[in-house]
Amino acid sequence: MNKPTILLVDDEQDLLSLLTLRLESAGYAVTTAKSGEEAMVQFSAATPNLVITDLRMGHMGGMALYNAIRKINKSIPVIIITAHGSIPDAVEATRLGVYSFLPKPIDGRKLLQEIENALAMAAVNTQTSNQASWRLDIISQSAIMEELLARVQLAAGSMSNVLIRGESGTGKELLAIALHKASNRAKKPFIPVNCSAIPEALMESELFGHARGSFTGANKSHPGLFIAAQGGTIFLDEIGDMPEHLQVKLLRVLQERTIRPVGSTQNTPIDVRIVSATHQNLEESIIENTFREDLYYRLNVIMLELPPLRDRREDITLLVEHFISILNTQNERKITGFSPDARDILLEAAWPGNIRQLFNVVAQAATLSTTPLIPSDLLHHTLRENPQKHLTFDEARREFEQRYLVQLLQITQGNVAWAARIADRNRTDFYKILNRHNIVPSLFKS
Repeated sequence: MNKPTILLVDDEQDLLSLLTLRLESAGYAVTTAKSGEEAMVQFSAATPNLVITDLRMGHMGGMALYNAIRKINKSIPVIIITAHGSIPDAVEATRLGVYSFLPKPIDGRKLLQEIENALAMAAVNTQTSNQASWRLDIISQSAIMEELLARVQLAAGSMSNVLIRGESGTGKELLAIALHKASNRAKKPFIPVNCSAIPEALMESELFGHARGSFTGANKSHPGLFIAAQGGTIFLDEIGDMPEHLQVKLLRVLQERTIRPVGSTQNTPIDVRIVSATHQNLEESIIENTFREDLYYRLNVIMLELPPLRDRREDITLLVEHFISILNTQNERKITGFSPDARDILLEAAWPGNIRQLFNVVAQAATLSTTPLIPSDLLHHTLRENPQKHLTFDEARREFEQRYLVQLLQITQGNVAWAARIADRNRTDFYKILNRHNIVPSLFKS
């Protein structure tokens, strides 16, 4: 059984030691940091289940740390403690989403109760949520996916309809299956339907069924996919491609929780959770009158956004290892992996086709390789786009400085004294920095 991990942040070593002993004796795993900056390193290295931080600390205080954490993962609860607490601070902190605000000296029992409540609200599974059976097929170690999966677990306990959005190849059906497995419908059917693959003339019959004799060739009754999913989940993939007249009928199904097969006069009650998915921008489709606005809001009660592969590059190595294991079993090969040069190409590629494209590239390279270690030249043939090269530290810093300076001069309309004050530099140093980047302030004057 894995213990929930708490990241404890305070610039007072005595308080850190005291709280660490108290929390560990209560059964929690504790990591500590003496500053907000150190805490962000700890947070990025291993995402904790809960963060407890002091409000006033050096350069990066508790609220600044909270805002930085929210940019990475919005589902981690944060408790702020302080000796400088005030009602306005507490109100502002909770308004922005901080779980709770506790004054010093800390009441130990109150703190433990707040921690227990926060972890319960965040749906933390103390029995290793990372190994929960419902998510085993989703290969990931990235913070952005951990946040998404935490939302999936919360959504699974609801009966609300879910809309999954994401580019083609990101794994929307896999996420829908995980949602189904995590729900109390897991033992009932999961029925996937690709709305773009069924001919329009057959779609109504496929979804809602038909009565015998309702049309030429209907020699017997057909129950339809909604009835097949009774008690479980129906997954409507590429919902944006559904014809408009069927959108009207689907809206009625959502409102009345009944279906009427083609050619029938009887309504049949259904107990089905609807999960839909699309790679399209449905808001634009609504404006263009190709998708019904009322149906959109019925389907989009809970929205889950799958990130593209380029935004979760730390998962590429893990996915590649997983794919090689599958391919070795299927093809009875003994591929051990990719050479260092080949691995760099995989990590830097643009991946417009996302995980589906990554699998195809790995499969082709594994098939054509004559050595256990796949060389980089096999990837040059399969990946024909220019790789997105990672910047060196100096290149990244130079690029950031240039963007920052240009933004400052745009804000101040070329007023160097004003820009230097915002940057907390004296004018002489600021001019030297501008000269280093060949930036002329007069170009920004109105």
